[in-house]
Amino acid sequence: MLPPERHSRILQALRDAPAVRVAGLAAALDVSEMTIRRDIEILDEQQLLKKIHGGASRLNALSSIEPGFASKADRQLAAKRSIAREALGLIEPGMTIALGAGTTTYHLAASLGQVEALTIITNSIKAAEALHQLPSQPAVIVTGGERTPSEALVGPLSIAAISTLNADMCFLGVHGVHLRGLSSPNLAEAQTNAAFIDSANRLVVLADHSKFGLRALSSFAQIDEIDVLITDDGISPPVRETYQPLVAEMRIANAVPETKAAR
Repeated sequence: MLPPERHSRILQALRDAPAVRVAGLAAALDVSEMTIRRDIEILDEQQLLKKIHGGASRLNALSSIEPGFASKADRQLAAKRSIAREALGLIEPGMTIALGAGTTTYHLAASLGQVEALTIITNSIKAAEALHQLPSQPAVIVTGGERTPSEALVGPLSIAAISTLNADMCFLGVHGVHLRGLSSPNLAEAQTNAAFIDSANRLVVLADHSKFGLRALSSFAQIDEIDVLITDDGISPPVRETYQPLVAEMRIANAVPETKAAR
């Protein structure tokens, strides 16, 4: 079976059900699971479906499945790094910033050694580890709380800590950016993100092009609450034209292919 035919069969399966599993598709199409994973990657890049842990879902399916940090780390890597570089340009010496959990905010955390005298509030275990490795040793406040698959600290303890603090800017990664708002598959993480937004003067959302049009279980902010929305140049013109008028500022980061970025 040629790839276009497999892709058509996969999309047909998603018309019949909101989500499909790699193992089931491999058996139905009589190919290896590795082949199906590659097919899903391609269709995800084309924004025809949403890759999830162990399979794929419809783009418009509400997700309550929270992928782990490791499963997301290598996806859209060039885009995430370019978005982090663009976000870094908003940060000035001496600022206090709030940094949510996620793989894109992790890349921002790893670059914060370039800005002096920062105070950083975060609920991200991975971001805290990256900040600890910086030679500049910025002041870091870790919120505490219960750990999620995305290595976030959430829940009442985290929210209580955040509610006593103030920040110049809040940088959040998101599971989905939809006309109905920003969302997360984890209810407690959505509540924690909302607390971060309330604590900051400005909200900066870091979202690669694959996040647009997606909705997850729990919403935590409306589109018009975003002060700066940073995405990458993989965003399609129609999607850009839809969302750009709805936010105060949209920035498009130029994603450098990893082979070139490494030189």
